[in-house]
Amino acid sequence: MKQLSNMKQQSGFTLIELVMVIVILGILAATALPKFIDLGTDARKAAMKAVAGSMASANAIIYAKAAVGNQLGAGQSVLVSGQNITTDYGFAVNVTELVKAMDIDTTGTGDFDISADPLITHKGGVTPANCSVLYAPATSSTTAPAYTLDVTGC
Repeated sequence: MKQLSNMKQQSGFTLIELVMVIVILGILAATALPKFIDLGTDARKAAMKAVAGSMASANAIIYAKAAVGNQLGAGQSVLVSGQNITTDYGFAVNVTELVKAMDIDTTGTGDFDISADPLITHKGGVTPANCSVLYAPATSSTTAPAYTLDVTGC
């Protein structure tokens, strides 16, 4: 009969196994972490692209209302969603008028700053002036407004 006192039962992990698991987790974290850190920049860029699209869509709605009311000249006014919007050639005359037709926070507490007309900037950008959409209103009945997206400072 064998003596039980000479037999040792192994339970748990050895120190080498634990160190290897920690090293592997460290390598995985080091390769994945930069991707997660950069998500803020990607999110701000996407938000500014969405703002540019929203500006174009809102202006299309404003133009449609102006065309239906035969108000396509300079210095006109249309009513969109209960907001009186000043237009030139059927489009909003500036950012202040354009945001009246957009679903964007104009109280100053949101992510976007509309006070630097003709820019809408993202407050969280590294350089907010370079994380923006520039609005150039229509200058004639044959010139549509332009939306210039700058995401170099997001």
